[in-house]
Amino acid sequence: MAEPKKEISRMPRIAWVSLITIATLLMVGNAMAVEEAEYNVLHEEDGFELREYESHILAETTVAGEFEDAGNEAFGRLFKYISGNNKQQQKMAMTSPVGQAPSGQKIEMTSPVSQQKQDGKWIVSFMMPASFTLETTPEPKDPNVSIREVPARLIAAVRYSGFWSEENYRRNLAKLQDWIDNNRLTPLGEPIWARYNPPFMPWFLRRNEILIPVASPESDD
Repeated sequence: MAEPKKEISRMPRIAWVSLITIATLLMVGNAMAVEEAEYNVLHEEDGFELREYESHILAETTVAGEFEDAGNEAFGRLFKYISGNNKQQQKMAMTSPVGQAPSGQKIEMTSPVSQQKQDGKWIVSFMMPASFTLETTPEPKDPNVSIREVPARLIAAVRYSGFWSEENYRRNLAKLQDWIDNNRLTPLGEPIWARYNPPFMPWFLRRNEILIPVASPESDD
């Protein structure tokens, strides 16, 4: 019975610390799981997917700046909105530092947080819960925050882990664009950078995606 104890005692202390840290982060990630945009995977290949998304509501704001800084500025505006800075004074539970009294209905936050370039600026958005419509979504007090409904659409997607850097984004964007070309799909809009995890999540556990709207593939006659 003593032998197993000896084996355990020989394991480097740092290894045990690492295992405990990773297990804790995984449990935290599960506890912070939030609602995501609904979609069906129509085709999957080597880490790439063609998805069919349901329509959903976005709260979004536009900011100028560099790729890696734009999200920080936009977050402040959107955070205030989901924290109650709206005409209905409704607040959303802050279940994730990157995605989210008074009184009123408590609204669960969803994911991902999306960032998209348009006219030299960045549009950063939070997805609203699926139960919301344009009529029931709280109206922002800040004129820089707007509410928009995104119709059902096809999306080409690639998922990757790693740092939230422009280099990492551009490398995976090039891969997705090549996959779209190889599958004879037609892009219909600008790429969307989607983040699903809070900033404290280690880079190797982060879920990042790049999404590009595409036209429906032509059916063979």
